[in-house]
Amino acid sequence: MLPFLLATALTLPLTLAQSQPDLQTFTNPIIYADYPDNDIFHHPPSNSYYFSSSSFHYSPGAPILQSWDLINWHVIGHSLPSLAFGPAYDINGNETSYNLGTWASTLRYRPSNEQWYWIGCTNFWTTWVYTAPEAAGPWEQRASFQPCFYDCGMLVDDDDSLYVVYGSNNVSVSQLAADGLSIQQTHSVFTFPEECTSVEGNRMYKINGTYYVLNDCPSDSVTLIWKSESDSPFGPYTYKPLHTGVASPVPGTGPPVQGSLVEGRPGEWYFMSFAWNYPLGRVPVLAPIAWGEDGFPVLETVDGGWGESYPLPLPEHPLPEWNWTGVDYFEGTGLGVLWQWNHNPDLTRVGFNEPGLRLYTASVTGDLYLARNTLTRRLHGEDPYGIVEIEFGGMVDGDVAGLAAFKDASAWIGVLREGSEFRIAVRYGLMMGQYGGTTSVGEIVATAPIAQTKVWFKVSLGAAAVGSHEAVFEYSLDGETFVGLGEPYKLTTDYLFFMGYRYGIFNFATKELGGFVDVVSFVSESS
Repeated sequence: MLPFLLATALTLPLTLAQSQPDLQTFTNPIIYADYPDNDIFHHPPSNSYYFSSSSFHYSPGAPILQSWDLINWHVIGHSLPSLAFGPAYDINGNETSYNLGTWASTLRYRPSNEQWYWIGCTNFWTTWVYTAPEAAGPWEQRASFQPCFYDCGMLVDDDDSLYVVYGSNNVSVSQLAADGLSIQQTHSVFTFPEECTSVEGNRMYKINGTYYVLNDCPSDSVTLIWKSESDSPFGPYTYKPLHTGVASPVPGTGPPVQGSLVEGRPGEWYFMSFAWNYPLGRVPVLAPIAWGEDGFPVLETVDGGWGESYPLPLPEHPLPEWNWTGVDYFEGTGLGVLWQWNHNPDLTRVGFNEPGLRLYTASVTGDLYLARNTLTRRLHGEDPYGIVEIEFGGMVDGDVAGLAAFKDASAWIGVLREGSEFRIAVRYGLMMGQYGGTTSVGEIVATAPIAQTKVWFKVSLGAAAVGSHEAVFEYSLDGETFVGLGEPYKLTTDYLFFMGYRYGIFNFATKELGGFVDVVSFVSESS
């Protein structure tokens, strides 16, 4: 069976894609969802492509996507089964790991030992190495060491040597030991050029016998390509811009500058970057590059900007395509790969196939940001909406459960149990600092009575950079007719989390543990 079919058995159903030979172009963005800091490479044994992304404090971490044509991507799993980097990643009391965890990291396959390697730095201090026999896992934590491989890129060289480029401003290349689990030697290779205020987002390649480093100057809207002037990965390196200030193909967003190089047809190369499309997040965009006689590549533009569409890099693959939206009934003994918890979950407080998903209260708190077991999912599309169906007869006095527009500035609609009574409420204005620390738990702005123990909550978001930037909360007693509650909530467009808004399904206690709710279904769509 195909790897991604195995990995998605617990998520939304697959539908057969019909071959469209007359369709010869693709449209940016490639995925209308928040998948930033991509590291993309071709995997010859499967003749497919793999895409690793950041996910910060969400668990499991470092999502992996697979494609056969660079356009249609499928989520197959995560490199980090959990965020095993300290108690803060479990929400330990008031200790949290917001905006920490998996930043720009790297993923590669090593043919000699048939192992996959994920390498990344957490908390700007420790580098971690995970390995797996298959991209979909199982993944195992194998090593940790200093220094921090900040914004790193891995290269498996022709002679099987392993190199990692990393650093902000001062960029270094380390050769790893033969097993890839420690450092053998390190050389500083270059610093940021005078026309830039900093560099980051490092990736490393060997193309036609020449070593290259790709990185960017984010504050200056420049992507750089560095070429070794020797036959050594340690340089010396010279550089040229891959592009400077090229207008984005996504309306309302700035020039895409960080990303990866990847080969489509032999000799045809592409640059995959991302556009800062908040409130939704950073969405992947793709463009071809052309190689000059000097051995440096240049981005191919359309009317001076990043093209909204280009010719397909490869023929469309007539295999089952991924459903980014649809209905999830939480069947089986685990979650689908589109779901991530806010921090590591306490799985002793989760029941699978009850039927549906049973969330027992796992925290006593009045603060959603300190509540364990909040289940999250990325938005998809310019105007996405989510609907959760909840049975809440198992709640006890003081419990709160519902659906959030979740980020560093959040709002939610939910049900509260107060004594023997229930009521629906909308709470706005939850706020926190960049690395955690709640600055406001918000306030309830509207309520409504409810006399039954089943409800559907809906949140609709104007999530694109040129959208309304509003969230509208509604509820239904029958799953068909929805009633609005509260005025539209204004979404933030900043990037304190770096990740954009998500749906957040939560259940926490304010008095004592013991209650539960059943999450019967979740609908994700885009209008």
